[in-house]
Amino acid sequence: MVLTWPAPQIPQLPGRGGPVRVRDTSTGELVVAAPGPAATLYVCGITPYDATHLGHAATYVAFDLLVRAWRDAGHSVRYASNVTDVDDPLLERAEATGVDWRELAVEQTTLFADDMTALGVVPPDAYTGAVESIPAVADAVRALLGAGAAYRVGVPDASGEGAGDVYADLTADPALGGVAGLARPEMLALFAERGGDPDRPGKRDPLDPLLWRAARPAEPAWDGGVLGAGRPGWHIECAVIARDSLGLPFDVQGGGSDLRFPHHEMSTSHARLLDSGHGARTHVHAGMVGLDGEKMSKSRGNLVLVSRLLAQGVDPMAVRLALLAHHYAEDWEWTDAELERAQVRLDRWRSAVSGNGGPDADATLAAVRAALADDLDAPAALRHVDAWADLSIAQGSTDDAVEGAPGVIARAVNALLGIRL
Repeated sequence: MVLTWPAPQIPQLPGRGGPVRVRDTSTGELVVAAPGPAATLYVCGITPYDATHLGHAATYVAFDLLVRAWRDAGHSVRYASNVTDVDDPLLERAEATGVDWRELAVEQTTLFADDMTALGVVPPDAYTGAVESIPAVADAVRALLGAGAAYRVGVPDASGEGAGDVYADLTADPALGGVAGLARPEMLALFAERGGDPDRPGKRDPLDPLLWRAARPAEPAWDGGVLGAGRPGWHIECAVIARDSLGLPFDVQGGGSDLRFPHHEMSTSHARLLDSGHGARTHVHAGMVGLDGEKMSKSRGNLVLVSRLLAQGVDPMAVRLALLAHHYAEDWEWTDAELERAQVRLDRWRSAVSGNGGPDADATLAAVRAALADDLDAPAALRHVDAWADLSIAQGSTDDAVEGAPGVIARAVNALLGIRL
């Protein structure tokens, strides 16, 4: 298993939070994120090159709020994620930079873990690399072939027994399309834009996704048994890791909104076919962070890296506060002013909790909990803490100050928002 990072200490708070509702991408409705006492979450992880930009950070901080709110509500939580430590973009970057792809994957996965530690993100309970999942993925692909839900497409430059790529036959899944709810022309455009191969000769349908890529010269490959040597496709990797880490169905599948299609649509389809119609109960997607008028992305190269901000001496809690100032589902643009405002807010909060007494904290704690229970509304939660801090600073040391109130606020901000004061 890929090594994760140290878990932050989460203080105990008086009382309990309420049921957490999130907006399901598939329906647009607010739903209870975990209807039972156990809560399960799968968040798609990084492909380890150019980690960690602020788009990544915003996504993982968003789902960190969900984990924290669930725990505060009394759920037992199991959180799983993956690292796509073998994939075309990683191999291309390794070749372009003259670095062994395995070394690049380890280096960037370690950097990502360091960034998550600095930002106070709770680590996954199950953290699985694509490479270590290959035996289970090969088993799943063989099962789909055996069920008639997959087929082979020959590859002239592949070699070995059973050589040929394997594709999912989407006609085997009548529920396909239920995650993203897109019309076919939009699906085709996004599939081509986001790593699909709609023009591949031999496919039954342009949208059929790759399950197993047969070995090509100079590419890494693993024994797939009757599949021949090769490596997994992206969508089946997440479907299998989620199934094996959490069981099916699980409560929430999360990631950036750019994963809604094709990745979450296809991985959910694979999970359904592998487990008699079961996948994630709810799909939740974080918005995109932009820079200079464009979505922040590796392909464009317009990245603000967390590690670079930290190397410049930026307080990681200011970075986290800048991210929390925006609702997780909204698209927004990063500017230096975002960070400046977050640092001012952080300094003010720290000043407000520095004394022994202050305004009563009970109402503020309840309000922060209510905000997070309402679709993880972090901006509203921040405003409630702002109001308490403003009152605390304005009142100063007064006779009616409640002893220990600043400590309650500091613990609440740490436990629920992940901000260490």
